[in-house]
This record gives sequence, C-alpha cells and structure tokens, in this order.
Amino acid sequence: MAQEIVKKPLDLETVKTQEEDSLFYFVDSNSINSEKITAPRYSYWRSVFRIFFKKKINWLILALLLFIILMTILYPAFNPYDEYENVIDATWKNLSPAEAMAKSGGFSLKYLLGTGQFGNSIFNGIWAGSRTSLSLATICAAINMLIGILIGAVWGYNKTLDAVLNIFYNIIANVPYILLITVLVYVIGSGFWPFVFALTITGWLGIAYFFRTQVLIIRDREYNLASRCLGTPMFRVVGHNILPFLISVIVTILATELPSYISMEVFLAYIGVGLSASEASLGRMITEAQTAFTSFPWSFWSPVAIASIITISLYILGQNLADASDPRTHM
Repeated sequence: MAQEIVKKPLDLETVKTQEEDSLFYFVDSNSINSEKITAPRYSYWRSVFRIFFKKKINWLILALLLFIILMTILYPAFNPYDEYENVIDATWKNLSPAEAMAKSGGFSLKYLLGTGQFGNSIFNGIWAGSRTSLSLATICAAINMLIGILIGAVWGYNKTLDAVLNIFYNIIANVPYILLITVLVYVIGSGFWPFVFALTITGWLGIAYFFRTQVLIIRDREYNLASRCLGTPMFRVVGHNILPFLISVIVTILATELPSYISMEVFLAYIGVGLSASEASLGRMITEAQTAFTSFPWSFWSPVAIASIITISLYILGQNLADASDPRTHM
C-alpha cells in the first residue's frame, strides 16, 4: 500500500530562511506569500537617468553647464551690458585684466577679463552674449525639432504624402543653406526674431527627412500592421507605436542640434550676417576682436572659450543621454 505523503504548511521562519538561501522555495497555497510579486517595478525614465548619472563625467559637465546657464540669466539682470559705455574715453580701450582693474580702483568682476576695442567689459559681454546665443539655440532647436519630428513621422508613414514631400525636399535641399539664410536676413532685416525665422524656415526639413527614413524602417513591422488592420488612426499609430520607439534617436539629434545653432550664429556673425548691432552675442564679440587676437588676446579668446565650453558640454551631455535612452542599454 502506497504511503500517502502529507505536505505540512511551512511556517514564516522557514520561508524566510529558504528565501535567503535560494531563489526557489515552497509556499502554502493559503499563504499571503503566494501572491507576492518579487519582480521590481520598472520605469523607463528612471532607468534612463540611473544609467545617465552613473557616469561621473555627466555630473561634472552638468554642474558646469548649469553654472553657465545661471550666470547668463542672473548676471546680466544685475549688471547690464553696455558695449559703448566707455567709447568716448580712449584710455579704457583694449586694457588687459590687470590694467582694467587698476584703472577701476581694485578687483572687479566687471573687468576680470579686461576691456575690448570700445572700452567695453569683456566679462559682462560674455554673459550677455551667451544669453542671446543660448536663447537662439534653444528656440531654433525647439521649433525645428517639433516640426521636423511630426512631419517626418507622418511623411514616412503616409505613402501619398511621401511622394509629394520627396519632390519638395529635392528642390529645397539643392539650395545652399548658408546662402538661403543670408538672402533671408538681407530681405527681412537683421534682429533676433528675423534671424530665428531665417534659421527655422527650412531648418526642419533635414530633420524631417531623417525621421522619414527611420519611420520607413519600422513602419511595416507586425505590431504596426496589426494596428492598421484594426482600423487605428494614422496619428495614433505614429504617436503610440512609432515615436516612442525613436526616443533615443530624437535625443541624439537634439544633442547635435543645440550646439550647432550656437556654432552657426558664430560663423554667420563672422561673415557679417546675423544679429543686429544692438544684440550682444558671442559671434559678434569674436568677429569684432578677430583683428586684434594677437595684440589683445583676452578680447578674442574669452568669448571663443565660453562658446567652445557651451557647445562641447551640450554635445557630450546629449550623446550620453542618447546612449542612456537606448533601450538596449537597460538590459
């Protein structure tokens, strides 16, 4: 006669001991432990920031960039920049930091980096110019990214729209971008918002074409075909199935767009196109000091250094955030 095996319910102490010793243990069907879920709750963005902040270099660069942003916001508010405040007094022109501080009567942040060719404070000018350049880059990147992503996603998904926009892209893409910006600035005039318009009127087109290519890769995957068969509207498929899959790509493009507009402003100011003379910018400061960068290096290399720090910091942070937002790094 077969001996009947009777399983005794395990007490709590036994369960805890077995849980510590092994990943697998017996629980009573009537016990609350049978309903316990041991898998941790997953959050995509929490995982992204955990991977991003794991690199110590990101902390350092982020602190540096936050310091620069705070200085561009706060310092000009309390110390307004006037490029021509000492233009009448020739003794203030092109002074080294030591000479400017001695003339002002002692240590002063205003003359920490000396003066320029108009007797202007280089230190005050850097933060006023950085505010203009950062504002320009942020606004242009936001407009071009928003329009480019939305149009690019629909462009790649809708085959009828794809044929029309391809013709439009082939026409506009053959016009040199710098030439188009230069003509627009001369036609509509110089200034902050006309310059933003010139940079964004066709700046979104390259982003849209890039995302069109990315959407074509994943458009006909099984889950998208299933959504189309179920009658899901196009914009819902794009918004729920396609764009979330491209988050890391979006962050990667943003990492290159932000610093590129600062570099573009500096370059266009160098060739004499861009913001008006009343707008302080890093590009104008570099352009005005280029002829004297060997004689008075502080007036040239100071804005070059701050422009380089901003662009490199934005690029490194963007690339590291793009790597952290890639789902393959979360495994």
